[in-house]
Amino acid sequence: MKTLIVKTFIIISLAALCVSCEDLLNTELKGSYTTETFFVSSENAVLAVNAAYRPLSFATDGAVIWVVGDTRSDDAVKGGDAGDMADAADIDNFVENTNNGVVATLWANYYDGITRCNYAIENIAEMDAGIINEELQDRLIAEAKFLRAWYYFYLVNIYGDVPLLLEPKITSELQIGPSTVSEIYAQIEKDCEDAQEVLPEFYPTAEVGRATKGAAIALLAKSYLYQGKWKDAHETAVLLTTAPYTYALMPNYQHNFNVAFENNAESVFEVQHLSRQNPNSGNLLNQAFAAPADYGMGEGYYFNQPTQDFVDAFETVNIAGTDYADPRLDYSLGRENAQLPWIDESITYSSDWSETGYLAKKQLQPISEIPGNIKGDGDLNYTAIRYADVLLWIAEAYNEDGNPSQALFYLNQVRQRARECFETDPDLSNYPDIPAGLLADISVTDQSSLREIIRHERRTELGLEFHRYFDIMRYGEQYANAVFAEVEFFNYQEHRYLPYPQRELDTNYELRNYKN
Repeated sequence: MKTLIVKTFIIISLAALCVSCEDLLNTELKGSYTTETFFVSSENAVLAVNAAYRPLSFATDGAVIWVVGDTRSDDAVKGGDAGDMADAADIDNFVENTNNGVVATLWANYYDGITRCNYAIENIAEMDAGIINEELQDRLIAEAKFLRAWYYFYLVNIYGDVPLLLEPKITSELQIGPSTVSEIYAQIEKDCEDAQEVLPEFYPTAEVGRATKGAAIALLAKSYLYQGKWKDAHETAVLLTTAPYTYALMPNYQHNFNVAFENNAESVFEVQHLSRQNPNSGNLLNQAFAAPADYGMGEGYYFNQPTQDFVDAFETVNIAGTDYADPRLDYSLGRENAQLPWIDESITYSSDWSETGYLAKKQLQPISEIPGNIKGDGDLNYTAIRYADVLLWIAEAYNEDGNPSQALFYLNQVRQRARECFETDPDLSNYPDIPAGLLADISVTDQSSLREIIRHERRTELGLEFHRYFDIMRYGEQYANAVFAEVEFFNYQEHRYLPYPQRELDTNYELRNYKN
């Protein structure tokens, strides 16, 4: 069931927003309030926090994290028509500059989220007990702190040092220089710690999709992992593997990308979408990644096309002249002669749909769910943190902390689920038999060798879910240089982070004078 978060949104018109004038002029106002006239009921407090979820959604033009997470990596290329989304092509080719539209859009989107969080935190905290009960008040503030941490996590990994804003500011107060990466992470940790102390482990069905205690613990663990705080990372993430938490891998991997199985046992934090709403709350990626027009499925823009290098990363075995691949390959993308049917089973996939021969599949829905006339209004959620991701964090952190044997326990759970899809999914060729030798358990305990195995497993398990580029960068310069060895313009020191947007440099003198 979908949550109220995607059904009810407000845009609060306030004098001080931490975005540029251009952003304000492009905002469709739904109502005009001051803080004094808006924060006068518990219902409005809930609406304010609901609005803080909005920048997570793939229902807006700000939802282009895939350009950095996938297209800029070795897993995908921009795709689409040659002149369409030219700024994404520049990101893909490492030739972006401060005027790049994607650079500006991501910055504005996440700072919009932070602004909404800051207004909610400050004003809900000041509401009287006669207006809102303490339990709801504390929970809403905790949700906003989690969301603020989430937005800063993206900002610090996209841009590096960024301005740290923890309270609403008026225009004259917005000449703020960047805080360091370590300072941003310290605030992320604090917000996650505060949030997990208050947030519930579960919500009633009508409110599923809100940030939970488990989500806050997961984001805290991920922050530790990205900083190389290995002991903190595995000690935090492993909490999610035991009671009271009930997270589990779905027996069928594909059910993580199927509208009929949303908010399932593997979902730790999931961005909610709902089609046919006003304002729009549907998933635009259903159209952005779909095949071009005239293939019986409605018009798609065929962006984010998987590379041959990504396809080749999946394990295969040959049995009596027949090749069998890791089933996650065909759950992740469309290709000819696949082990699975295409999204619409009556249509045969064609390599002509894509310049690489492949299309990203995880965000797509069949015409039976989303007709061609509303293709950009999908209702498939985006699972931002899956339990499989958590298990691989634990494996990585244990291995880096000098305990590779313990790492294997978590790594092999992920591999086991992948190979057992042959036993659970009748759509897979060779069902119900697992091809002999495919995705065998790992027994390697050499730390260096296991490190590469875990990194490889992350790529195939989480492929085309917008994580790969961030993994490449956090693994360090040597790894990144190897991945992008044939990319003409790549330089790790220059491209570790995207540049600051020009319009922010033009309006924030402290930012202009700072070296990124």
